[in-house]
Amino acid sequence: MTEPIVVFMTAPSVEEGRLIAEHLVEAQAAACVQILPEIESVYRWENEVKREKEVLILAKTTADRFSELEKQVRERHSYEIPEIIAVAVTKVSASYLDWLMNEMKRGS
Repeated sequence: MTEPIVVFMTAPSVEEGRLIAEHLVEAQAAACVQILPEIESVYRWENEVKREKEVLILAKTTADRFSELEKQVRERHSYEIPEIIAVAVTKVSASYLDWLMNEMKRGS
């Protein structure tokens, strides 16, 4: 059985976040995607410290679907280097895990 993961991403707007989220769910690259509005990111880009308003996108999927999810995001994202970071899920309720795994099997 493949491991559940949560993938963190950012986007410049709610609209772009929604397009990415809807595509990931429709393509069955993720079972569930949440969009958290207006976060502030501070980062260095081209030797300058930048501060930007962004949205945070959280996708629930499985480790074996990460490559497909990454490909789908890169094809639709406006950033040159989008943030796509996966973290392992170490604890999860049994009922949610069952739902997640069943959803991801449909996309296999």
